[in-house]
Amino acid sequence: MPTRPSILYVSNLAYPARGRRYCDEDIYLTSHLRQHFDVAVCHPEDAAAVMANFDAVVVRNSGPVIDYLTAYEHFREQAQATGKRVYNPLTGKADMAGKQYLVDLTEQGYPVIPTIDHPDALDRLPEAATYVVKPKAGADSHGLEFVGRDEVPGKTGGLLIQPKIDFRYEVSFYFVDHDFQYALHAPDPAQRWELTRYAPAPEDLEFAQRFIDWNDLGHGVQRVDACRTQDGDLLLVELEDLNPYLSLDRTSDETRAAFTAAFTASIRRSLT
Repeated sequence: MPTRPSILYVSNLAYPARGRRYCDEDIYLTSHLRQHFDVAVCHPEDAAAVMANFDAVVVRNSGPVIDYLTAYEHFREQAQATGKRVYNPLTGKADMAGKQYLVDLTEQGYPVIPTIDHPDALDRLPEAATYVVKPKAGADSHGLEFVGRDEVPGKTGGLLIQPKIDFRYEVSFYFVDHDFQYALHAPDPAQRWELTRYAPAPEDLEFAQRFIDWNDLGHGVQRVDACRTQDGDLLLVELEDLNPYLSLDRTSDETRAAFTAAFTASIRRSLT
């Protein structure tokens, strides 16, 4: 009988995510993946030490890498040096590589929340009463603060600066490879993770697809997070291409099953 492919599934099952339970999502996904692969689950800080024994490493809800940056960098170095297959591939240009892409996409005219990385460029941003300042290497609102315009000049050193956007709601689009799967939105801006199902209009999907095409990952799961402005436009908040939480518990049984099938097929394709 042929040997089944082996998967090292990386997750921080105990990560205390606000409004989310990483462990539930990963228990669900691994229970389905094991029907097709030999699966072992490990903490992100252990991945480099054990990954040689597996055909591929699937990075899922591993938490913000800033919490274990040395271990993450070692994992990347080892994977690249040994040619280990990693899912998502380590070539992502978005959150996987830090937040510089928000500055770059702003300069290239993409529909993103206008972003700079030095107060000298403040005149490139729309004037606002309040600005958001956050670390380029941050995640999950780590280090985020709101400041007035007169405070911005004092903010330097690895930071992003954005106008505080008055938006109607946030919406997330979930993809496997380059294919749209489902969308969820948070009707109340104060409750980011109180998500409900969202039926995207064609122009919404065109918006999200533009960023998936820009990132050009050969395979993997990605989440396009956007906000709907008071004028009705969508602006990119972030493109999560490392370990996006999928909020599968907020989808229907049919959507969850379809996503899981697409996810499984994508991992299998990544092994060939």
